[in-house]
Parts: sequence; C-alpha cells; structure tokens
Amino acid sequence: MSSEERRVFGARVADLRKQRGLTQSELAAAIGRTASWLSQVERGIQPVNRLDVLRLLADGLGVPLQVLQPDAPPAAEPEPTTPVETNDLDQARLVLSGHPAVDVLLSPREDFRPSVMADLREAAERIWDLTHTDQFAELSAALGPLVPRLERATRTAPQEYRAELHGLSARTYQALAAAFVRQNEPDAAWVAADRAIREAELSGEPLGVFAGIYRLAHAFVRLKHLDQAEHATTTAVNALRRYVDDHEPTPQHLSVLGSLHLMLALIHARAGERTSARKQIQQARAVATQLAEDRNDFNLEFGPTNVEIQAVSTAVELGDAGEALDIGEDLDASGLSVERQARLLMDLGRAHTQRRHFGDALNYLLKAEDMAPEMIRTHIAARDTIRELMLVAGRAASDELRALAERADALA
Repeated sequence: MSSEERRVFGARVADLRKQRGLTQSELAAAIGRTASWLSQVERGIQPVNRLDVLRLLADGLGVPLQVLQPDAPPAAEPEPTTPVETNDLDQARLVLSGHPAVDVLLSPREDFRPSVMADLREAAERIWDLTHTDQFAELSAALGPLVPRLERATRTAPQEYRAELHGLSARTYQALAAAFVRQNEPDAAWVAADRAIREAELSGEPLGVFAGIYRLAHAFVRLKHLDQAEHATTTAVNALRRYVDDHEPTPQHLSVLGSLHLMLALIHARAGERTSARKQIQQARAVATQLAEDRNDFNLEFGPTNVEIQAVSTAVELGDAGEALDIGEDLDASGLSVERQARLLMDLGRAHTQRRHFGDALNYLLKAEDMAPEMIRTHIAARDTIRELMLVAGRAASDELRALAERADALA
C-alpha cells in the first residue's frame, strides 16, 4: 500500500467502525489486536496487506471483504460440504470434565503399589511423543486411563513418591494443553495448563510452573486474550530474569526464560506490534547464545535453532515474508522434533504465499504434510493458507492443490 492508499483504507475502516457504534478498543478486542494497532491503521500509518488480516477486520466490522477492500479477490464458490468429523481429542476433553479422582476423596485409602512407577513414567513420556508428532487420536486414547491413574496415585501413594507423581501429572497436563492449542480448543487448553501449573508447584519444581505459564499463554493467544497472555508471560519473564541475573543459571533456567521471550514475540506479533516482537526475538537469541545448544527442557525445545524457527514464524505473522525466507530456507531443523520441522516448512509455505510464489508455497505445504499430516489438517494457519491458494487459483487450481485442500478440509 502507498501512503495515500493507507490513508484511504484507514478512513474507510474508521467510518465502518463508527457506523457499527464500536470504539477502537471494542473493535480491537473483537479481532484480537490492540487499540494502538487499530489507531495506526485508521490514521494510515499501519499497512494491512495480508488477506487473513483483511478478513479479520471485515469480520469484526460485519461487512463483506470487498466492502472493506474493493480490490480483494472474490470469495471462492462454495463446495459441497462433508460431514463434520469427531474431534480427535474428544476423549481427552472428557478427562478434563470434572474431578478425575472423586472416588478417592470419598474413600481415602493407601492402595498404591510402588511397582507402577516405571509404567507411569513410561506412559507420561509417551504422551509427549504423541503430542510432538501430532498423533491426537492415539494421544486422546492414552490419556483416558492415564490421567485418572496419576490423580489417584498422587492421593494414595506414600509421601516419598508424591513429588515425582505430581511432576508426572504436570508434564501430562502440559502435553494435553499443547495438543488442545494445536487442535484449536483453547478453552480446554486453559484448563489443562492451569492444572499443570498446580501440579508443578506441588511437585516442588518451580520451573515446571513457568513452563505451565508458557502453555497457559498459548491458550490465551488462541482465545485472542492478548492482554492476559502478555500479563501472564511478562510476570513470569520478570521473575525468572531477576533470578537469572542474581544466580548462576542452569541450562533449564535459560531454556524456560528463552521460551517465554519467544512467547512474548508471538503475542506482540499477533498484536501487530513489530518493534516489540523483534525485541523479544533478539532477547531470545541472546539467551540461546548463552545456552549454546538445542535442548528440550520441559518439552519446550528451546535453543538457537528453535529461536530461528520462531523468528520465521514471527516474520510471517508480521507480513515480512522476505525476512522469513531469508532466515528459514537454509535453516537445518533436523535435530528437533517432527512438529518443529513441519512448523518451519508450513511457515515457509505461508511466506511464499505472501510473496505470491504459489508453486513454492504448495511445495512447502506438501512437504509439511508429508512430515506431519495432522498439522496440515488441524492448524488454522495452514488451512487458511491453503484456502488462499485455492482462492487465487480458482478453477485453474492444480489437481495437487485441490487434493491438498480436500485433505485439509479447506475447500470452503
């Protein structure tokens, strides 16, 4: 957008907002942005070039996309709908519904067998393996019996086992929170993260509490509660930063601190706050340099490589596709989980879409699907990108693209 185009667009947004009787703060809250970002849009300072952000604004204003931006691509013709599939985490959601060990509360007992500890450790580890590989149906089935077992064990085991059992419960709830975020069920993720924080505190592992706050902030971001996400994360960063500055930090302290800086980068990027987002990426890079290796403490996968993956994602969120491609196309993420590798490929596909390199975008999305099919099927950003590719291609869409859209349920 030129400066004149930004001014005209901003005036149109302001007029439509006033016609709806909305304040800047009300509209910003409805679309998950800040009032300062919207003010800059309306004054012609902040450009809005991305189609997904234009759609978000149009939805918030209650108008068709073409009313907001007349030269936007027309809506795709509706395709035949398919039956809605049962969510892969439905069983896991039921596990969160109510107290998982009420029978123990009514009839206190000590029937715990120490021999089950090895099995519980293995089961909790498998939960994270399933989460990192987006195997949500298997994850849900495994959680059904595991969560009640852990909750009962923490209440029936002798004191000597309880700290470890609370720690296993915290890790399990953190995995569940991460999975719910990826399946776009942030309300359930909120509950799981809150339980993870409580269990981590009971385990006597303070850093587990901070890792739980990281999961909680992800839920807030998906709910578009950016003020809550920023408050929770900033409070945690400040407390952990004071500790790190006054003590000799362990690698675990640095891993959690760096991950929280990356969370703040995501929050600021979602709010369209470019300078703040970049500042947090730079702070995460500094922590990663101090750490000097890729680690997976608390399943956060923090280290120099993941910082750059998040830098790619942040650049894409801000519409800086060229920067995202410069950072990401030569990045070797093979040492990280399948989920992290696939996320990088997906974001490179999004960046190429922003640059209108549609062939390259499709290639990256297909590579991501080959590596992590569930991500492409369930991730909002992936499905929105595929819809945009279909919208631009129209009737000329290749068989390969159309098949991908069908698999991701992204035809409508």
